[in-house]
Amino acid sequence: MNIVLSEPEIPQNTGNIARTCAATGAKLHLIKPLGFVLDDKHLKRAGLDYWHLMEYTVYESWQDFLERNPGANCYFLSTKAPRSYTEARFQRDDYLVFGKETAGLDEQLLKENYARCLRIPMRAEARSLNLANSVSIVLYEALRQLDFPGLQDSGALHHLPTPPESEWKDYL
Repeated sequence: MNIVLSEPEIPQNTGNIARTCAATGAKLHLIKPLGFVLDDKHLKRAGLDYWHLMEYTVYESWQDFLERNPGANCYFLSTKAPRSYTEARFQRDDYLVFGKETAGLDEQLLKENYARCLRIPMRAEARSLNLANSVSIVLYEALRQLDFPGLQDSGALHHLPTPPESEWKDYL
């Protein structure tokens, strides 16, 4: 999977998203202008020591992104979208495109790609969710649909011992 951030503004959000990409194997694509520099201490802190586990690319513009990723199968996330992200049928190399924190994606871009626009359902009184949370929600739905490629068996390092079936079978 690919996460595309168009003009992200808050380094902590991008750092958290980078950490999510590291944990899932998703590639991160950053489209300028960025609201921070790539050596920002808040960006690095939010990504913890996971930077070596993820791959990212920086682009000068949306056009630069398109030229360097021809044929990219993009989904555009917006509160203005016509359908829920759960209605999409994601493929392994899809690109999930998110806009900047203060304004989202460009409205012309959304109009040009209206059939590929998705939203996260929420209460009418709420303007939006946090960008890092939104990325996590949609990315994990895409990965769930794909049966969590490469993530199913991470070994026993973080697993508790399995209790007897009689203790948990009634909850499934």
